[in-house]
Amino acid sequence: MSLLLLFGGAGRATDTLRQVPELLIPADILVFGDKTQDGQVVLSVRTAWIEIIKAITDDPDFIYRVDPRKMEELIAGAYEREHWDVVLTPRSGDKGRDVIATKPGFGQVRIYDQVKRYTPGHIVTADEVRSLVGVLSIQKNVSKGVLTTTTTFAPNMYEEVQHLMPYRLELKNGDQLRDWLGDLDTRQQ
Repeated sequence: MSLLLLFGGAGRATDTLRQVPELLIPADILVFGDKTQDGQVVLSVRTAWIEIIKAITDDPDFIYRVDPRKMEELIAGAYEREHWDVVLTPRSGDKGRDVIATKPGFGQVRIYDQVKRYTPGHIVTADEVRSLVGVLSIQKNVSKGVLTTTTTFAPNMYEEVQHLMPYRLELKNGDQLRDWLGDLDTRQQ
């Protein structure tokens, strides 16, 4: 697998952290099927997806160097590995959804996942969480919203949306994301 580091990418500079280079991953990490009105069906993950997950497991800071769109693809691949039917939405015009994951059958569940690949020090704002809650109130064919980030959430955010958790809304911070991806990595061995 050939990976190229791009310096001076979209990473945010903070007082406590030098600018994080973004990782350009030229290889496709997902196998796509048909296009739908919502996006493109994810059929499976490629070897590059597995290698990126291993890199994140080995070096937790690696996650900050993954391109934001590739992060959406990583999350789509994670749902696929857990046997969900998955659609990756387009880069723009996604209607507040990056990944749509559906567990078919009796008691069908549909999740909208909004993915925020941020660098350390850049938190997910209350407005971003509220925006996903708004999407959930408008879209009646979704069971739950998940906001997945590489960092953390605004102070008191969990308390503000506690009445929606865990059945309608889930806030997955960077530590929880790494644990989830690491668990998928260990199950593949």
